Amino acid sequence: MVDSAPGAFMREELLSQPQVWARAADMRDEQKVLPAAGARIAVVGCGTSWFIAQSYAALRETAGLGVTDAYAASEAFLDRDYDAVVALTRSGTTSEVLELTEQVKGRIPVIGVSGDPSSPLVDLVDEAVLMPFADEQSVVQTRFATTALTLFRASLGLHDDVARSIADAEAVLATADDATLAEAEQYTFLGRNWTIGLAHEAALKMRESSQSWTESYPSMDYRHGPIAIAAPNRITWQFGVAPEGLGGQVEATGGRFVQHDVDPLADLVRLHRVALDRAVAKGLDPDLPRNLTRSVILDV
Repeated sequence: MVDSAPGAFMREELLSQPQVWARAADMRDEQKVLPAAGARIAVVGCGTSWFIAQSYAALRETAGLGVTDAYAASEAFLDRDYDAVVALTRSGTTSEVLELTEQVKGRIPVIGVSGDPSSPLVDLVDEAVLMPFADEQSVVQTRFATTALTLFRASLGLHDDVARSIADAEAVLATADDATLAEAEQYTFLGRNWTIGLAHEAALKMRESSQSWTESYPSMDYRHGPIAIAAPNRITWQFGVAPEGLGGQVEATGGRFVQHDVDPLADLVRLHRVALDRAVAKGLDPDLPRNLTRSVILDV
């Protein structure tokens, strides 16, 4: 039973990620519902789901499986001969995703990926991939987003990578984090290819949970201006392999460069716990963050 301490839901949900990922990896029938190799697709979502869409798109394109574009649902350009749209939403109630799905219904097949089998999304889409076991009570998303990305990675045939991510996440959660990771004045998160989406998601998690100053960029672009804010007591956190020399350039500013030799998705799990610990230390409850609700439902 989850206790009533601040962030209790988030803690239980982030700790469950390796087990929940394993369930998604075994969803072979559901993975076959996702677009086949060669299909031109768009992946849409809002907030966290948009960042996961970016990671999926980069992985699919890199694997040579077809044109894959990622859009914030409110800004999607879908008149580009797409064969399918993948709509990602934890709640299945996000206004922009539902509106977009209604607009393309009957013109472009839509595959919905959601955590709620009773949501209105289910009746709007052509196919639904449902993961209620990954749904969450905390407003701040952790396991649904990472489980969706695990499902996507598995659907692309990246089974060895998925297995490593699960093992690495278990190892991360079995050890205590460096307490100083939660004590910086400012955080910048970096990624390359599919981990750019993870960097954006990490920044959002830290911002939502602990009201912290965070930024995120493609790693190679960081030196084109953003490195100007690197300084003592500030962290630059790389997801995956960093460009050669970047760590040294950050450290030359007096800033701290952080990089872990684990699967990048497992490193995001580490960041989840760091964000939670930082929030709780500041007297905040990331299950009920300021100005946020579990789903954005617009009154239009």
